[in-house]
Amino acid sequence: MNDPLATMMSLILNNESVGKSECLIKPSSKMIRELLKVMKENGYVGEFEEVEDSRGNYIRLSLTGSINRCNVIKPRYSVKGTGFEKFERRYLPAKDVGILVVSTPRGIMTHYDAKAKKIGGRLLAYCY
Repeated sequence: MNDPLATMMSLILNNESVGKSECLIKPSSKMIRELLKVMKENGYVGEFEEVEDSRGNYIRLSLTGSINRCNVIKPRYSVKGTGFEKFERRYLPAKDVGILVVSTPRGIMTHYDAKAKKIGGRLLAYCY
């Protein structure tokens, strides 16, 4: 497994498209938990909990059925606080539809929060 973040996003998308109500995400990491927290705050996924296992922790995630498309952004482009429009046009279907997830010096947040705070970072994923 080379990219756990990409594996998580494809697992969520596959389980959403089949119609399942929950999925298990393995392995668990701090970045995955923060990304899920941002997606939960924006209403794309439900509650999640980390379950301790003897072979490593995993996350049990409840799905809400509100994701049409989600994926990681590779390469992880660097973007300034005012340069999000180009990537919004590239990855999101319409204006004000969906989110871009950005890793900033102040933590992982949506591009709307980063624009409001006028800080840049690296693009991680998109979801709509």
